[in-house]
Amino acid sequence: MKSAVETLNPTRVRLSIEVPFEELKDSLDAAYKKINQQVTVKGFRKGKIPARVIDQRFGRGAVLEEAVNDALPKFYTEAVNEAEIDVLGQPEVDITELKDGETLNFTAEVDVRPAIEIPDYSGIEVEVDAVEVSDEDVDKAVTELRERFASTSPVERAAEDGDVVTIDLEAKVEGEVLEDGVASGVSYTIGSGELLDGIDDAVKGLEAGGEATFTSELKGGTAAGKEAEVTVKVTQVAARELPELDDEFAQLASEFDTLDELKADSRKRLENMKQYDQATQAQERVLEKLLELVEVPVPEKLLEDEINTRKHNLEHHQLGQMGLDLEKYLEIQGKTAEEFDTETREAAVKGIKTQFVLDELVKREKLNVNQEELTEHLMRRAASSGMSPDQFAQAVVEGGQVPLLVGEVARGKALAVVVEAATVKDTNGEVVDLDDDEDETGEAVEAVEAASEETPAEAEEKTEG
Repeated sequence: MKSAVETLNPTRVRLSIEVPFEELKDSLDAAYKKINQQVTVKGFRKGKIPARVIDQRFGRGAVLEEAVNDALPKFYTEAVNEAEIDVLGQPEVDITELKDGETLNFTAEVDVRPAIEIPDYSGIEVEVDAVEVSDEDVDKAVTELRERFASTSPVERAAEDGDVVTIDLEAKVEGEVLEDGVASGVSYTIGSGELLDGIDDAVKGLEAGGEATFTSELKGGTAAGKEAEVTVKVTQVAARELPELDDEFAQLASEFDTLDELKADSRKRLENMKQYDQATQAQERVLEKLLELVEVPVPEKLLEDEINTRKHNLEHHQLGQMGLDLEKYLEIQGKTAEEFDTETREAAVKGIKTQFVLDELVKREKLNVNQEELTEHLMRRAASSGMSPDQFAQAVVEGGQVPLLVGEVARGKALAVVVEAATVKDTNGEVVDLDDDEDETGEAVEAVEAASEETPAEAEEKTEG
């Protein structure tokens, strides 16, 4: 076999492959054997039909077609390995010449991973939020804890903000009561915003036994997105009573003996959370700067496949779980279909560039993933998927996804290397030392995943935040 490579553009090549006919012998033998098992010829036992009889009865062309289909993947793979190219996706194969007994010539066009030059990234500088916890932040955290230990007691008065009401609901669409639009004994805290729009105004001022009707757009169920006439009946009004903020409360709500100790612990927890957010912010902003430094051509076919995958996952998984379709989602987001397509394309380009650049860094820095790092990442992914580590690991192995997880960890380590070389300052102008971060690689992996997988809505939330 002889092969040659022609570069069509930075992300696509054409392989021209010539195969002497004698190298097709194994595939021809396999073709005759396969046809032998599939056909019946009078006078011959099944599987014992001579090759000349198969040629006469079914045509030499059928045998050649079967043999070539069997041989092409093998010769294509040999040509790829010989040329040492990193292919992406499936090739477009064209048989240019097939002479029985002489030669098989074919071409294969395929996308390839582009050559990437990583410039000096040590000069990257980014700014992140300062870690500042105010007394108000601590008070808010303690108040939220206090809310969790609130008690309720029935009262004989009209419902007010903050009360817990027990209600019965009935929803009608176009005058018809929905099968899944009836609920009894629902507990609802007025002002929590956890049920339907308009319900707070409807129940405020009602005593036990009172009812009201209001119009609201349903958020889920069989009529999600439709306007419904909702009747709500209050069966009980209960006032919430918060415990006193004192040492006794601290002993009730925590392992601490005093309120001061509880507040100190709350402050430390908030500082840890803000430090985690700061580290994540640093990872994301350093990655953005790195991508700006590198010229990365993106294969068009790979890009289109990525766009289609993102759209499919959004429509058939994320939105489906929320009872929404794409049209309703765009309406909620206040976006046109064109804006959505543009944002999806930009997010896909960013995801592909992120993988290409970090994969190149993995090679350049000779980064490896050990078993402990892989296990930690697997545990993290299992937790986010809602599966047990054993279940997730089994699914990963059965799906042949272990190399995918290894790649995720390796890219996270590559980003951590760049972050370590960058200068990170907070909004106060202080240099942020991320070396104390115990899970720097884990956070870097999450930053890479966010860049590779985020939806347009997630990207918008980050911009607004």
